[in-house]
Amino acid sequence: MSLSYGELDARANRLARCLLARGVGAESVVGVCLERGVELVVALLAVVKAGAAYLPVDPEYPADRIGYVLETAGAATVITTGALGRLLPESVERVALDDPATSESLASFAGGQLRSEERVLSSDSPAYVIFTSGSTGRPKGVVVPHAGIVNRLAWMQQRYGLSAHDRVLQKTPFGFDVSVWEFFWPLLEGAALVLARPGGHKDPAYLASLMREQAVTTAHFVPSMLEVFLAEPSVGECDGLRRVICSGEALPVVAQERFFSVLPGVELHNLYGPTEASVDVTAWQCIPGFQGGSVPIGSPIANTRTYVLDAALQPVPVGVAGELWLAGVQLARGYAGRPGLTAERFVASPFVAGQRMYRTGDVVRWNVDGQLEYLGRADEQVKIRGFRIEPGEVQAVVAEHPQAAQAAVIARQDTPGDMRLVAYVVPAEARGSRLEESIREFAAQRLPEYMVPSIVVLDALPLSVNGK
Repeated sequence: MSLSYGELDARANRLARCLLARGVGAESVVGVCLERGVELVVALLAVVKAGAAYLPVDPEYPADRIGYVLETAGAATVITTGALGRLLPESVERVALDDPATSESLASFAGGQLRSEERVLSSDSPAYVIFTSGSTGRPKGVVVPHAGIVNRLAWMQQRYGLSAHDRVLQKTPFGFDVSVWEFFWPLLEGAALVLARPGGHKDPAYLASLMREQAVTTAHFVPSMLEVFLAEPSVGECDGLRRVICSGEALPVVAQERFFSVLPGVELHNLYGPTEASVDVTAWQCIPGFQGGSVPIGSPIANTRTYVLDAALQPVPVGVAGELWLAGVQLARGYAGRPGLTAERFVASPFVAGQRMYRTGDVVRWNVDGQLEYLGRADEQVKIRGFRIEPGEVQAVVAEHPQAAQAAVIARQDTPGDMRLVAYVVPAEARGSRLEESIREFAAQRLPEYMVPSIVVLDALPLSVNGK
């Protein structure tokens, strides 16, 4: 199925007017629970047109998590379908796009451009709310204003110059903030948006085939998936590919060199940024034959500031490791319903009066060329396939299992580039024959698929010499 810009605009305008008629507007949050497809693009565009914020609700999320994110974000309503709507709490108001009554209602609204008097638009209002893992056992919702993501998209266009002849692949799950630019950058510039089928982002052979058939020019990969993609024999036949954007994890030098070997002449760009800063805040164009120990994450993008600081919030010299702090227009407003956590992570800047800084928890250093190099984390947070995960959240869920007396969760990398979560569990009583399976099923009912750990049952957790 394909849609022209005229058709997309008319459908989004009708849905936006439907939302406005329901009281949605600036400061409202609208949940979107749809599979990847044309209706998802229409829904996201309609929410933004109405001046509200969209909240991704992945249909694969467990029911408990869906209910939690909707309640915490204060979603006014949810755009969904009849089948997917059954995943939602009964109390949630919904717009089921495949309901004949909804179709009749949408047809009654004009499809022309929305007028200024129909809605309230503010650059400070939220554009989207995306939840990331939290160390307390519950995810946290990052509230990103329109000004932040608009700056990010404007910089991206200035840097890479997308045109109407480009074709951008959208394959990232929309609960991951990289999807924001995949959806909206091509729409802003008149390029074609090519949608992967639901679940297709996991299949390198399918992706290579789609990219060839649709003449995709621009795509994104997290480094671990890029390495899997490059191992697919047909990738070298993606003749239309002009640029690949990498972010979400540290990019190994060996993966960079493999990329240029398989796709000579294609640009590779390594970007960095947390969800709390409108997707990305630094960028580096990779160089074939680069000899450094790690691929840099680059220098700050437009209207952002990066500080490498010590524990006393003092800048460290070039080459010295410090914690990365961010400032500028792209900072999020904070965490939905979490004022204490917001105050802890977003603090007053000692460098610019009236400005806030965000503590990333990432350890970096400046190199002699004025580029940032990523060194690791200052805490226990990890990234797996681009998703931020707090092992403490997974551990809290596993520990709730009735047969778990103790639990500890860590990230292991037994194979280079393949990070996995492992939960070590001490049973409350004699070990049953299905305990590992039971605990994994228990976790899968409460956590997204990418956070469900492997289970290892132990007689006791190992202790240090001082009993910790």
